[in-house]
Amino acid sequence: MAAAIKETVSNLLGKGEEAPREPSPQEFEQLKQRYEAAGQGQVFAFLDELKPIEKTQLFHQLSNFDPNRINELADKVLKPSQAAAPDAQPSLEPLPDSATASIIDSNPEDVQNWYNEGLKLVAENKVAVVLMAGGQGTRLGSSAPKGCFDIGLPSHKSLFQIQAERIAKVQQLAQKTFGKEKAVVPWYVMTSGPTRKPTEEFFQQHSYFGLDKSNVIIFEQGVLPCISNEGKIMMESKAKVAVAPDGNGGIYQALLTSGVRKDMRDRGIQHIHTYCVDNCLVKVADPVFIGFAASKDVDIATKVVRKRNATESVGLILQKNGKPDVVEYSEIDKETAEAKDPKQPDVLKFRAANIVNHYYSFRFFESIETWAHKLPHHVARKKIPCVNTETGETVKPEKPNGIKLEQFVFDVFPMIPLEKFACIEVKREDEFSPLKNAKGTGEDDPDTSKKDIMQQGQRWIQAAGGVVATEGEATGVEVSPLISYGGEGLEFLKGREIKAPAVIEKEDSA
Repeated sequence: MAAAIKETVSNLLGKGEEAPREPSPQEFEQLKQRYEAAGQGQVFAFLDELKPIEKTQLFHQLSNFDPNRINELADKVLKPSQAAAPDAQPSLEPLPDSATASIIDSNPEDVQNWYNEGLKLVAENKVAVVLMAGGQGTRLGSSAPKGCFDIGLPSHKSLFQIQAERIAKVQQLAQKTFGKEKAVVPWYVMTSGPTRKPTEEFFQQHSYFGLDKSNVIIFEQGVLPCISNEGKIMMESKAKVAVAPDGNGGIYQALLTSGVRKDMRDRGIQHIHTYCVDNCLVKVADPVFIGFAASKDVDIATKVVRKRNATESVGLILQKNGKPDVVEYSEIDKETAEAKDPKQPDVLKFRAANIVNHYYSFRFFESIETWAHKLPHHVARKKIPCVNTETGETVKPEKPNGIKLEQFVFDVFPMIPLEKFACIEVKREDEFSPLKNAKGTGEDDPDTSKKDIMQQGQRWIQAAGGVVATEGEATGVEVSPLISYGGEGLEFLKGREIKAPAVIEKEDSA
């Protein structure tokens, strides 16, 4: 197990920018022998050309990996056995009714009870949030981490700021409702190698968006070496292995190697909300979600939105061979995709679209060591710039020349009993608007993210009795999370007219 943990280590918490310790000749020779014995000696091909600091950096990078474990992973993905092949016709069924609920169809009293229970747990300092923020904004035309992105709101708030303010608001609501002096929801922000430093700097520059610095913990997911099509570890340069983040499924090992799980334990955390940074509508530390999962006493719960139609390209949460799982749209045939629910003939039988928004019990995180090494690795065939270890030439490939190994956060779902898994359907327009594409794409881009927040604010104001005056394309109102978490507390706008587009930042700003 130590090797499995070690393989994901990149920069342990607290290492900072300190110069790495220079290894002794004996240590270097032992490491070299390990790699050569595993048939991966090519990583030392240019050792004689390296400066002392480069040798030291290469030593520490290679020390973070177990070459035999890398070989095992490479064999599994490059030579999949017939025994490991998936069933030709897996049994697919929706999750049982006992494990599901829907905000759309549920009794409002049940939803209110879940909210009250979740808010109480927040007030008792038993709730934490883990944000998966390893993605760069490359597809958005930005060199900064995705969470730094400004989607074009009138306030120009970044995704990080919007989410930080939702945490601040839910803490405030819990304090006020339950008469607590201080409610704290620690925010654990998981970055990747390229995004860690700029994320830390962004939070520092913005004074952690009003949150207590001690309750914002930035950590880093692990990396794995890129592998050639022949199973060899690839070199980015003569002194550096080509690596890639280990996927959002690397979250589990990163919780251990970073010390995050220990920090949660020390704080008495019992319930964890995990989500992706690119969803501008995410209800961070959502009391309804926390209360729902806690009331069912499950180890994992997930939020879903209703699939728009049979052809929408989304993964579905369901039972596969009697176990909770996520099945990609490409794995489902047309007949299954179009099947209708016998109990509700106007909706699809398989409609629970995965939005990567999950709940975990802390007791489940306490068991990470027993199952993390069993999570599968998936192949992403990529064009990987590298150095030819035989000639020393730099290679800039025009077609995929290697693979990146990654894990998915939902790979753990089938490993838990069905009775310890639950799923709640939420309204897409209230909770899911992903930012994936560059401006002007027309789908999942900054314009759609901005529009979804502005339209939500307008709905909230109208529901509170306010009037929103629109003219042409000038529609929508941005309601600051510091004013309202989910539409509550807007009674002061009753009977007032607001000219769109507008921003409600405080009670006298309308």
